[in-house]
Amino acid sequence: MKLQGVSLTLATGVLLLAGVVERSFLKGAVAAKPEANLTGSVVGRVRLEGLKPEPARTNMSSDPTCAKQHPGAVIAEDFVVGSEGALENVVVFISDGMNGKSFDVPAEAAVIEQKGCVYKPHVVAMRADQKLRIVNSDNTLHNIHPVPTNNREWNKAQPAGSTMEETFAREEIAIPVKCNVHPWMRSYIAVFKHPYFAVTGKGGSFDLRNLPPGEYTVKAWHEKLGMMPQKITVAAGEAKKVEFVFKAPGH
Repeated sequence: MKLQGVSLTLATGVLLLAGVVERSFLKGAVAAKPEANLTGSVVGRVRLEGLKPEPARTNMSSDPTCAKQHPGAVIAEDFVVGSEGALENVVVFISDGMNGKSFDVPAEAAVIEQKGCVYKPHVVAMRADQKLRIVNSDNTLHNIHPVPTNNREWNKAQPAGSTMEETFAREEIAIPVKCNVHPWMRSYIAVFKHPYFAVTGKGGSFDLRNLPPGEYTVKAWHEKLGMMPQKITVAAGEAKKVEFVFKAPGH
């Protein structure tokens, strides 16, 4: 009986100890705080200072299929300026500070559409080796002809209603694109080896998210105004505010 009593006492002690350990574990699990955000972001806007240039106008009368989609002349998108000088179609990107980091290529394709005999969007930003889907939504023949300096040049006719895909192997900011059928059609494709880029829309705003802490050079590129750099330091959890101000031609 003594041995049986010793066994019971030992078993009871083990159960009590297990209970203490379990309560301690649960207490620690409840008290644990979520891991702090280890990345930052770069947010801001791009402005044009000075008198907005008079926009160029395009007459599409040479192709009735194009002309009937527009009641008047089409305004070019090289200078799209909103209130307080907010500048659209500017590519903002990290140009230095990645330190050899590599990133997976997105499975989703970037898209450029030929609609109303105009490229939409006017400026496309994408990753190297990412698929570019080109859609002809018009009822007329188009041709798409990127003219890169750091990538393979190609020039393809595209029948009405068709879709094609292409890629660019190397980074390049930015590749001019034209249509040899309709000479007024112009756009640009910016290609990056990392995901930290954006194209400004209405309000001229941009947001580069999930950026590891560090020192970087961030640049803004505009098709007519060129490139503007800034050096920045981003801390963990910080939303670094940056503004780019381009001078209007002649200002």
